[in-house]
Amino acid sequence: MRTSDQLRFALDALRGARTRSLLILLAMSIGVASVILLTALGEGARRYVIGQFEQLGTDLLVMLPGRNETTGGPPPLSGETPRDLTLEDALALRRHRSILRIAPISLGTAPVSWRNREREVTIIGSTRDFFPVRRIRVARGRPLPAIPPERQLNVVVLGARLATALFDRQRALGEWVRIGDRRFRVIGVLEPAGESLGLDLGDMALVPVASAMQLFDTASLFRILIQARGKGAMAQARRDALSTLRNHHDGEEDVTLISQDAVLGTFDRILGALTWTVGGIAGISLAVAGILIMNVMLVAVSQRVPEIGLLKALGSPGRLVMRLFLIEALLLAALGALGGLLISGVGLLLMRHLFPDFPLQPPLWAPLAAVAVALGCGLLFGVLPARRAARLDPVQALAGR
Repeated sequence: MRTSDQLRFALDALRGARTRSLLILLAMSIGVASVILLTALGEGARRYVIGQFEQLGTDLLVMLPGRNETTGGPPPLSGETPRDLTLEDALALRRHRSILRIAPISLGTAPVSWRNREREVTIIGSTRDFFPVRRIRVARGRPLPAIPPERQLNVVVLGARLATALFDRQRALGEWVRIGDRRFRVIGVLEPAGESLGLDLGDMALVPVASAMQLFDTASLFRILIQARGKGAMAQARRDALSTLRNHHDGEEDVTLISQDAVLGTFDRILGALTWTVGGIAGISLAVAGILIMNVMLVAVSQRVPEIGLLKALGSPGRLVMRLFLIEALLLAALGALGGLLISGVGLLLMRHLFPDFPLQPPLWAPLAAVAVALGCGLLFGVLPARRAARLDPVQALAGR
């Protein structure tokens, strides 16, 4: 029997049991589509997080109060924060040549109101350098003025969404808004922007850092952003920053410096492992579909015993009978994989339409691995029924036993 005849024989067998074949194809298609869609979600999450960090540039250091270290036997298990970061600490960093800009940050939430409209938003206190360091731009008006960080000034730059919520279509520049119990004059409105590192850039207000520290009645900073003079100066900027803070804190190195590369590497490893994990979980459904193929093929063998007997009576060897059933199982797996690719393609288009900002893209290996596993499962789980068919005695098979 030629190869084309064997394929035709297998296709005729599948057409002869359409309901059974369609159910197997559906199971295999769902398995393949699950692998591709879930890995696309994992890869999309990885790309989204990395993209958020890359927006900050590759020359940024983030200084946090406290140091991540274990100080000894219990208790305590983790390091404590001996000192807070202060504005004096931030100002001391500016004298190093390796450091281009610093942006001290004081953070809190407060109601921002204008006339009868009020909105609870995040208030960021910083300096003019915060704008180039975080790469945000002003759409109307001007950014925070270039005043000494210790000086208070009641001016505010509003996020685009906050300005729209308070002023609608009216002009916001020059108006006075109330933040907490203080009045601030609006001098600028940011360009519309989405979220960055969990901070909604459109729904926040920027005020001078000294004004924010007085508003929240605090003398400590939330973070200090340090921009080095290029990526090549990152190592020197790190050494200079740690040395300065050590001198300011009586010889104690009680701050943590996080570089973008370190954070990116950590997230890349975590989210990469997550992608492999969800892909593996979805791959289990392919194994289940393969077991379904084996069960259905076993039933098919029992129902087609006379047909097998006739093939053997006509001189077909056991190898040919076995090959015919394996081709049938592989056809089910291949057609199911093709259906899964089509379903996942439609699913990706739909999700990209619903979530345009989320970079949904399956990794290259996902569709290849899904199709390979589907074919492998079809072949592996098709062996047992094929061997059973090949071992049937022709006389007993013709008798339907």
